[in-house]
Amino acid sequence: MQTVAHSSGTIASRLLNWCAKAWEATVEGDVIGSLDDQALREIARDCCVTPDQLLQLAKAGPHAADEMIALMTALNIDPDEAAHAHAFQFRDMQITCSACTSKERCRRDLARHAADQEYVHYCGNAEHLNGMRAEPDLLIA
Repeated sequence: MQTVAHSSGTIASRLLNWCAKAWEATVEGDVIGSLDDQALREIARDCCVTPDQLLQLAKAGPHAADEMIALMTALNIDPDEAAHAHAFQFRDMQITCSACTSKERCRRDLARHAADQEYVHYCGNAEHLNGMRAEPDLLIA
């Protein structure tokens, strides 16, 4: 009986978490979408993205590039070092990851610890990640 309660609690918590993330992304997308064109252009310029990219990122939500960070870690790349050493490239990689259509495959490969072998077949950031793997200063000690 306790196992069933635990399982349903896990499902319920997953559902609530999914709803919270969806709500958060919707609210952020609505806030950015409600800005006047001038404010949108200024914020986009400050973020070094286009207004369309800013809207896309806001709608994707704050966790839209979490897979990139997890993949970097799986590849022994320190995400903080990479962000510091290659700020613009890191930003571009986040944009690519946010818009990725292979997230389910990526998550599945990460979960089964196979991402380090499989990402080159579908990841839009594979070339950048391979370059970072060749930089010893970016690797996790």
